[in-house]
Amino acid sequence: QVQLVESGGGLVQAGGSLRLSCAASGRTISNSAMGWFRQAPGKEREFVAASAWGGGTTDYADSVKGRFTISRNNAKNTVYLQMNSLKPEDTAVYYCAARRTPYGATQPRMYDYWGQGTQVTVSS
Repeated sequence: QVQLVESGGGLVQAGGSLRLSCAASGRTISNSAMGWFRQAPGKEREFVAASAWGGGTTDYADSVKGRFTISRNNAKNTVYLQMNSLKPEDTAVYYCAARRTPYGATQPRMYDYWGQGTQVTVSS
């Protein structure tokens, strides 16, 4: 089992930045793909970013490319999401997720473990 705990969410003005962290415990994530997803009220959970096990291969939703960066520190068992140039439409609960396999995926059903989420609110 892997437990994931997100932190770093909050309220920020449009154009601002936030850095989310996802701390894993229970087992190492060094061999696991990690992903970030988000869910706005009344909408389905959507893919934001993913990182393969080594961090060298990443994938992003078109809506966040060039603004968000996923990174990981396997020694600290932690994954990060740096969010820059935030927009009101980025407002959502952000979730960290882990796969049992090394390769990333964009669909929520492909992930095995989930955190409880952290709220990000971007004001206009």
